[in-house]
Amino acid sequence: MQKLSLAGILLITSLSAGSLPNGFVYIKDVVPNIVLEIRYHSEYNFLGAQVDGYQAPVGIITKQAAEALAEVQAELNQFGMSLKIYDAYRPQQAVDHFVRWAADFGDTLTKLEFYPTLDKPILLEEVYIATRSSHTRGSAVDLTIVPLPVPEQKEFDITNQCDCSRGNRNRSLDNSIDMGSGFDCFHELSHTAQPRLTKEQRINRLLLKSIMEKYGFRNYSKEWWHFNLIEEPFPETYFNFPIK
Repeated sequence: MQKLSLAGILLITSLSAGSLPNGFVYIKDVVPNIVLEIRYHSEYNFLGAQVDGYQAPVGIITKQAAEALAEVQAELNQFGMSLKIYDAYRPQQAVDHFVRWAADFGDTLTKLEFYPTLDKPILLEEVYIATRSSHTRGSAVDLTIVPLPVPEQKEFDITNQCDCSRGNRNRSLDNSIDMGSGFDCFHELSHTAQPRLTKEQRINRLLLKSIMEKYGFRNYSKEWWHFNLIEEPFPETYFNFPIK
């Protein structure tokens, strides 16, 4: 993982109520018909709790990234599909919450659903969880594709988890097209080019990767859902304003 100098880090924490830093927008203001399922505002995530800094279930991202997402969405809409956003801009306080959680070895509440084959120290070593995230620079997004009309999905029951290393056994919990593993399944099954998938799952991942790359994003190879805008406007700036 690339080390950053303190001079290259800027944490912006104080903003007037309802405002965003220059260059940031609400995704829905640019792409009104996009689907949002902001997992870190809920308990349906690997912490099993609402994450620090996620004060509202809204998506925020840089203007450039939002405009690129609008182009992806317009093309998918022609084929009766839509993007669904799990996460976009992520404040540094949320990343710090992730790291504190990873250091609490006694908290394994969501292990079966999200990291069944790994222990918490490995999550840090394998860079599934990092002390600095590209999301905090404002131009990264976690997303999938859903059919239109958007199917309903069941609510997550933390007392009834499924082993994510065994594939998409919890399909009823996500209305995404079948990507072969769930969002934030920390397992090699989530690696984008994982060969141990069905033909349909490989095609679905290729569709997402191809259309995102077409409009200027780059995929993270260990997470089929994660994309960074290549020409990001704040490549060395890490923000910390809350999502509200």
